[in-house]
Amino acid sequence: MKTSITFSALLFFCISLNSFAQNDTIAKERYTSHNKGKFTISWGGNREKFTDSDIHFMGDDYNFVVQSATAHDKPKGWHVDYITPGRMTIPQTNFKLGYFFTDKYSISIGVDHMKYVMTQNQTANITGIINGNPPFNGSYANTPTVMTEEFLMFEHTDGLNYVYAEIARQDDISKWFGIKNTDKFQININGGFGFGALYPKTNTTLMGKERHDDFNVAGYGTSIKAGINFTFFKYFTIEGDLKGGYINMPNIRTTKSTSDSAKQEFFYGETIIALGGIFRL
Repeated sequence: MKTSITFSALLFFCISLNSFAQNDTIAKERYTSHNKGKFTISWGGNREKFTDSDIHFMGDDYNFVVQSATAHDKPKGWHVDYITPGRMTIPQTNFKLGYFFTDKYSISIGVDHMKYVMTQNQTANITGIINGNPPFNGSYANTPTVMTEEFLMFEHTDGLNYVYAEIARQDDISKWFGIKNTDKFQININGGFGFGALYPKTNTTLMGKERHDDFNVAGYGTSIKAGINFTFFKYFTIEGDLKGGYINMPNIRTTKSTSDSAKQEFFYGETIIALGGIFRL
């Protein structure tokens, strides 16, 4: 009987000691040691570069291609509009909401609000036919033509909206820099792949026709990114990303007439700086 009591007491002591050790480890474990179950949110701005692209315009009385058209973005610079309700879509912005389903992997949804402006007054070759739109009527065969405001203005400035889902991986590299208390400051690197739809509001002035000027699902895009993330005091983040991708828009609305449309495809590069947070509900 005494042996049984002694063994039971010893077992209870070992279990209690093990539990205490586990609780002590949990108590000492940093908030930033694990990401699984955390949500992220961020808001920031971007700059973009676009490759030259062929833009194909189609309608009842015209069908032509502007070849190798150059384009640029429309930066706002450092401005209060980035945080002013009602004016947040005037600059080039980025919004993303994510969830870590493991310590390293997350899934997110986001909107890259980019701006695409075909360079005005550039000379580009045109191939195709225009009828019923004087003084631009004629047959074109690699014909150098100046993109005047009277002939063509073409831009996605409200904007070139890439609405996407993304899967990404994040790794803590704080130890590379000798940082021990990651709850105060943590450095992470990340990379990801995204896929989504293009939902632009295209502003087009085409041979004097009334423009469409409304949002439209125009096509799809894919993207890859790599970035660095700084986390301060467990919950606050600053992230810088380099992002690139492919955009294909076969269904661009150009004028009020549903018979008028355009299509184009191109590659783009994007730099992003965003502020945000990481938290558990």
